[in-house]
Amino acid sequence: MKAIRIHHYGPASELAMEDVALPHYTGSDVLIRVAASGVNPIDWKIRSGSMAQAMHFPMPLTLGWECAGTVDAVGHLVTAFKPGDKVFALAEFARGGTYAEYVAVDAAQVALMPRSVSFGIAASLPMTAQAAWTAIEAANLQAGQQVLVHGGAGGVGSFAIQLARAKGAQVTTTVASGDVARAKELGAKVVIDFSRSNFADQVRGMDAVIDTVGGPTQDASWATLKPGGVLISLVQPPSSDRAKAAGVRAAMVSTAGRGEVLKQIADMVDAGRLQTLPCHEFPFSEVRSVHERGEARTLAGRTVLRVAHG
Repeated sequence: MKAIRIHHYGPASELAMEDVALPHYTGSDVLIRVAASGVNPIDWKIRSGSMAQAMHFPMPLTLGWECAGTVDAVGHLVTAFKPGDKVFALAEFARGGTYAEYVAVDAAQVALMPRSVSFGIAASLPMTAQAAWTAIEAANLQAGQQVLVHGGAGGVGSFAIQLARAKGAQVTTTVASGDVARAKELGAKVVIDFSRSNFADQVRGMDAVIDTVGGPTQDASWATLKPGGVLISLVQPPSSDRAKAAGVRAAMVSTAGRGEVLKQIADMVDAGRLQTLPCHEFPFSEVRSVHERGEARTLAGRTVLRVAHG
């Protein structure tokens, strides 16, 4: 099969399409014939070596962590899926490998993809939608509560707005100028253009903050929380000292692939209760250009690779 691998950390030119053996799959795995693979900032951060100290990978490495495709085979312990099923998945970082024609994923990290979307859209969902789900879950949002979502037009933020609204929470969000209307469409009650005003001067009494930005944005968020509130970050460990001083809780969360969550996401998409993001598809062979554009921040919306089968 074809796979895109790196043998060394470095620039996008390290990405090479190679012939490799089909992945080995165990009794609890699903072997997926990949139709599309999601592309995320973590991909070029790993490829460049900037994550080398935090995350160690043996070389050569096939990048990619989310995909959609068709079940080719299942392990002898798998009963939930069968060959021919259309599925999507978030593979664990210890395995990965969705920049490939086939990938083996633990069945517990797989779900039937939404019936109402293409393989490309389905491949763009697992990482961002599950990250938002994890953050909302960690915040333990209740109906009627107030939540501040930073980066509400981004991949994770846009899903966080919708999932918070589905819980019955009232959402305030920060976005760039061109994204105000979109954030309102997603269900945010209050939308703050961070280029025109300082959210910290306007927002108080939040039950929760979902931080997808970090840095000074996280620092300014403590004052927006009510006593007993919670700050959940997906990008930067929040200070326990700052949390204690503010009388709130705080945590950083990471996202693991959970098939039962993906199933609920698929159901919400099919029911029209979860809007997907604009998705741009590129040929498998253009992966170097996609990484270069991603690093230059000239990609908009979600990005996937169309994986060709020879």
